[in-house]
Amino acid sequence: VQLQASGGGLVQPGGSLRPSCAASGRTFSMYAMGWFRQAPGKEREFVAAIRWRDGVTIYTSSVKGRFTISRDNAKNTVYLQMNSLKPEDTAVYYCAADLLRFSTAGNEYDYWGQGTQVTVSS
Repeated sequence: VQLQASGGGLVQPGGSLRPSCAASGRTFSMYAMGWFRQAPGKEREFVAAIRWRDGVTIYTSSVKGRFTISRDNAKNTVYLQMNSLKPEDTAVYYCAADLLRFSTAGNEYDYWGQGTQVTVSS
């Protein structure tokens, strides 16, 4: 499975972005996809995940009510709608695919995209 993330950028506080992650290859084997982020000097952290077969979602508490993860099965693409962005959301955002689990643990994901930079600043 290959993952290609895009759609990051620079936005003012309170603004919105919608990065996407397109999967190719053995996409039929994916069980879940997730988004993680890593800010400078910090460890990578879980943001959101979606179970591919039924669209069930999970979020980290700091983004609940502001971020929405969704998928387009026909396009093998997952999206992260980010609203009400805050400076503390600034990070490189990575998408990942898990073949077996629906997890918040990054070390359980099998494939990773290259990351897309999100910067929230005035």
